[in-house]
Amino acid sequence: MHVMIFGCGYSGTAIAKAFVASGRRISGTTRSEEKAEELRKAGIEAFIFDGETLSDDLRAAMANVTHLVQSIAPRDADPLLTLLGKDSTTLLPDLQWIGYLSTVGVYGDHKGSWVTEETPCVPVSGRSKERLDAEEAWLALGRARNVPAAVLRLSGIYGPGRNAFVNLDCGTARRIIKKDQVFNRIRVEDIGASTRFLSEHALGGIYNVTDDRPGPPQDVVVEAARLMGIAPPPEQPFETAEMTPMARSFYGENKRVSNAKLKAAGFHFAFPNYPMSLAQLWQNDGWRG
Repeated sequence: MHVMIFGCGYSGTAIAKAFVASGRRISGTTRSEEKAEELRKAGIEAFIFDGETLSDDLRAAMANVTHLVQSIAPRDADPLLTLLGKDSTTLLPDLQWIGYLSTVGVYGDHKGSWVTEETPCVPVSGRSKERLDAEEAWLALGRARNVPAAVLRLSGIYGPGRNAFVNLDCGTARRIIKKDQVFNRIRVEDIGASTRFLSEHALGGIYNVTDDRPGPPQDVVVEAARLMGIAPPPEQPFETAEMTPMARSFYGENKRVSNAKLKAAGFHFAFPNYPMSLAQLWQNDGWRG
């Protein structure tokens, strides 16, 4: 098995580390030599990829890739699909499984109701519409190649180095209050573990990779502050809070996302809800990353 992750950022690196433990050949791409060196130290074979051209050494490595994970966000179109063109067998002749990292943002706004993989998608933002287009293209490629293609729809990602403790510590945490607003979250290690699970079981299709406990975003900040033994930041009404357009756009989508399908397939979340996950990060002093 040769696993290659295109886009070894926060989630991609967690996926690579989940596979490294298996002793298989793991490769990943990044944009900088500095990041590439970090990946190599973690046991990951690293390649530079700018999203536009494939180097000769990257092409050579792709020739025996069996399991492909695409974590790079589309920019009008999916950059890897664009490079693969109409005949992916030229660059990926040994392909056996595809994983594509998407977002629960493709569902759009459902007024706080529960959504499943069967719920019609009505994406609001342009970036979510691009994700949905990319999902469909990767699923189509899987069908054309007769290999399982799994779409992992991720909710709000957090974990070591990216969490409410870090925000509280550096003074950027905010308690924005919008009536009845809820979000799901996912611990980054569970992204890695679920990707490995789906690949090892040769599972394709769409899966929500999300926790069991959707809830108001301000509650996470309050829980982290309680564990730290400090006062949470003051409440700020959403209507009058100063926010970037992108941050404000997230509040335009309100839904509860079910992970029942992934559980039914046999996957067990290590961090199924934010209270126990935050407690683990704090007790192990792993929140700094």
